[in-house]
Amino acid sequence: MKRAFAIGLAATLLSGCATVPPAPPAAPVAPVGSYLAREPSEEIIYFVLPDRFENGDPSNDTGDFTGDRLATGFDPSARGFFHGGDLAGLTSRLDYLEGLGVTAIWFAPIFQNKPVQGPPGDESAGYHGYWVTDFTRPDGHFGTREEFTAFVDAAHARGMKVYMDIITNHTADVITYADGPETNFEYRSLGDYPYSTRGGPDGARINEGFAGHEDSSAANFDRLTDPNYAYIPRVPEAERAAKVPAWLNDPIYYHNRGNSSFTGEDSRFGDFAGLDDLFTEHPRVRAGMQQIFCDWITRTRVDGFRIDTARHVDPGFWQEFVPAMEACADAAGIPNFHMFGEVYKDVPESGYIAEYTRRDGLPAVLDFAFQSAMRETLGRGRGTVVLAHLFDGDVLYEGGEETALTLPTFLGNHDMGRFSTLLREDMLNVSQQELLARVMLGHAMMLSLRGSPTVYYGDEQGFVGDGNDQRAREDMFPSLTAEYNDNVLIGTRATTADSNFDTGHPLYRLIAAFSAIRREHPAFTRGRQQVRHYEQEPGIFAVSRFDPASGAEYLAVFNTSDAPRAANVWLGSEARRFQTLAGECPAAVTAPGSAAFTLPAFGWAVCRVSETAQ
Repeated sequence: MKRAFAIGLAATLLSGCATVPPAPPAAPVAPVGSYLAREPSEEIIYFVLPDRFENGDPSNDTGDFTGDRLATGFDPSARGFFHGGDLAGLTSRLDYLEGLGVTAIWFAPIFQNKPVQGPPGDESAGYHGYWVTDFTRPDGHFGTREEFTAFVDAAHARGMKVYMDIITNHTADVITYADGPETNFEYRSLGDYPYSTRGGPDGARINEGFAGHEDSSAANFDRLTDPNYAYIPRVPEAERAAKVPAWLNDPIYYHNRGNSSFTGEDSRFGDFAGLDDLFTEHPRVRAGMQQIFCDWITRTRVDGFRIDTARHVDPGFWQEFVPAMEACADAAGIPNFHMFGEVYKDVPESGYIAEYTRRDGLPAVLDFAFQSAMRETLGRGRGTVVLAHLFDGDVLYEGGEETALTLPTFLGNHDMGRFSTLLREDMLNVSQQELLARVMLGHAMMLSLRGSPTVYYGDEQGFVGDGNDQRAREDMFPSLTAEYNDNVLIGTRATTADSNFDTGHPLYRLIAAFSAIRREHPAFTRGRQQVRHYEQEPGIFAVSRFDPASGAEYLAVFNTSDAPRAANVWLGSEARRFQTLAGECPAAVTAPGSAAFTLPAFGWAVCRVSETAQ
């Protein structure tokens, strides 16, 4: 992207779309200690990659390694390598997050990673945290166990929760297959390569009496002694003890069937992009993972887990793991411990992701359906009826609409890309001014609608990436990555070559203002939601939120169109007058059960019913 900036952009938007009140003064998000009482739906989450946020301690930039970038993984000029962000940096910026209104910090996996993976000429580093070798300690690039504990304690002292990103599906790529190059490590199926023979149905008999992965009893898995049923797994001599705990070094605890294509059978049994796929049906793997993560809860008192690649793990694993972690948290005196799984599906319908709360027993899932619906309505010209249909699907989750309140909602992330980037892909000729307006509206909606809103780090500073994955993982501290530094950000003259912690950025101010509304009015965190108005084209969308104690009604009304729109919005017949919380609300209803709203392009109005019929 070439650099450009519309003079007066932020001022134009703030006057022409909807009023953004100044961010409130930084104050603790909750009285110290009371954070434990908050329910998952009450959290405002900030998702961050520690390596890309702030470098608080340059002495750990190369982690526990010495040598060049292929040995240490450190190269701040390359988007696929470590850049230097760490736990000390996160801790130093808690004031910034507190001012934004964040109540829970979710960070990418913190565990020790294999520093570099990939074939010659296509290497990249484990800066993202998903190539774990040691599940028991932080990666040296990020800091020590003591620094992690200090970070959690500092967040808790401000009333903020901490969510760890955990992985149970796979480890770093250590195991190879002696016969893998013959097939380019293609997946070998259960039917073509049963557990009972070596190298195919006609091969030598092995694992006598093993009844297959569907029986997860210890007695059955005692009969699985030979891992050479599909491929011949091999561990390089230099990495025979690379993984911690030590049991992870035995190939018997992996599926060893080759690479997944992410469809059908291989989605669950194949290696995720070559990463060693754990045999999660195995009782030893289940017990080992429970021990690892219960230990993190007990030692550090974290408040929840985001569960990576949850759909690639067998349901039986979750049916044991979830209650075990809940019991561990209860024993540690951590109420409201929250777990939510990553179930990637980019369609604006809840059915698929809801399966994992019913069959697998996950308490919640990341709301990919919400993300898709928001992209459809703000980027692809779909009517607000898409949102109405999305919320109709809340009944599909185990626990129904109560569970839907706890789903972390989001607009973009480190895998699919930033919301700003996705909108620009959908509207190739969109102006910087309109892009900012649409991104601001997206955040206003996410912070007003049901669910636990999740801000992707850098979005509050107007970051606009070049794409997904590595191209969506820019530095907040001054970047040395040329591919990032030519990006054109929105709402600012800054680039990623600058330090981007501007509390005056229009998106920072907007998120802070809406976060304050959420914290002050429980209707937006624990209250029932009812859709009040939607349209077949871009235009008005409205919901009521109800105070969980008093039943008091609030209205949140949005205009997804690029032109002013007006609508008579249905609401409770007892409502008479409104108090404006954001945007511009009418003073009173037009008639019992109806209120007239006129909103500017990409505008909003958040209102409290301040007077009802006597």
